[in-house]
Amino acid sequence: MSVMHSAGESYDCEASLTAGLVGLIQARTVSEDDLRWTAVVALDAVASIIGGAADPNARSLLQWSRAEPLNTGRTAFVYGGLSTVLELDAMHRESAVHAGTMVVPAVFAAAKDGKVGGRHALTAILKGAEAAFRVGRAAGPSHYKIYQNSATCGIYGSAFAMGVLLGLDNAGLVHALGNAGTQSSGLWEYRETGAMTKQLHAGKAAEGGIVAAQLAQNGFTGPLKILEGARGFFKAACPDGDPSAVLRGPGDPWGLHGMSIKPWPSSRHTHPAIDAALGLAKEIPGRQIESASIQTYRAAMDLCGKGPVRNAHDGRSSLQYCVAAALNDGQVSLSSFDDHAFERHEKLARRISAAAVEPFMSAYPKAWGAQVSVVFTDGTSAANACTNVKGDPEAPLSRDELTAKARSLLILGGVKDPEAFMRSVLAMADDGPVPHIALQ
Repeated sequence: MSVMHSAGESYDCEASLTAGLVGLIQARTVSEDDLRWTAVVALDAVASIIGGAADPNARSLLQWSRAEPLNTGRTAFVYGGLSTVLELDAMHRESAVHAGTMVVPAVFAAAKDGKVGGRHALTAILKGAEAAFRVGRAAGPSHYKIYQNSATCGIYGSAFAMGVLLGLDNAGLVHALGNAGTQSSGLWEYRETGAMTKQLHAGKAAEGGIVAAQLAQNGFTGPLKILEGARGFFKAACPDGDPSAVLRGPGDPWGLHGMSIKPWPSSRHTHPAIDAALGLAKEIPGRQIESASIQTYRAAMDLCGKGPVRNAHDGRSSLQYCVAAALNDGQVSLSSFDDHAFERHEKLARRISAAAVEPFMSAYPKAWGAQVSVVFTDGTSAANACTNVKGDPEAPLSRDELTAKARSLLILGGVKDPEAFMRSVLAMADDGPVPHIALQ
């Protein structure tokens, strides 16, 4: 397909990996079950946005957002940033992309006037997430070691979702993705100091995708080979990437069905170790811990396995701190990461070692696993391993657990009638309007 744009140039939109991705996604069937699950994922994301606004770590972002009126892109930026604050955002394991931090914020920001039908919005989320997941799973481990996939690959998802909302044809979507990809960014360096940049990553991925799609709607062209080109995404930032994975398995289930919904408010890489530690907690009452160790996969060590934490918020991204909280209290919750809990958990965390070992390294990223071993002061020991983490598709949260999580976050964020709000989000699958997100 050749398309003429205002600049007078002709583009062959069939001869690129981006065009193949667009064609694959647009040709797929969307079922009722797909839309109803997408509504559940959307509720989980929106609840994280609303609950995140109540956390002190959101204060700077909210002050910035209130300095001037919000347009669609700026609103998406705020929603995206807030979605990451409490570390309760769902994740797709194989791609390491949190679709709820950029795709859902982009769609809810674009639909904030209530004029977008719920099914149309959910379809946009489903397809946008698929684009992000497919690019993310192809990016490779060397990319993920330096870049946060939710930021670098997520912007393709928000652009695709916004393009669907705008009714762009396949050629328009190709150009939207081209201009999204050139904005792709998000470095892990903020982890070294505990900086707040993760909020910026999510916000820019949501906002940048909106801008890319809006520009494409107005005839603004983008690089057609943004993924595989000689100076494109894979060449620039993915030394061991696998571009063929973008189009692999065209008939596979929608990626959104592979989401891991977080039960605990910490980095997803800490969850296997938390799950394993919680299995040991019942053996601890009446006994004192001498030391403990964590065995897990390399990415978990690279991102969450470093030295002592500086404060409770840092603990959300620390294997040792999260395991200490699980062992100390037999649970991990928002209160595990407040100043009152910090000294107690940090003291035990200093006696916990961590290492990347087999079989967890080879199983990643299809499976995220860990083992926790404890040595007690009486000389006895115990160990527990986890391969299917609570919240994974293989060990999903129950409907009651999903509802309880959303309800607690909505209450935290000041929603007066959380039951009604939850019903309104889920009713999008029956073509109810997209609910307005009111931030306190």
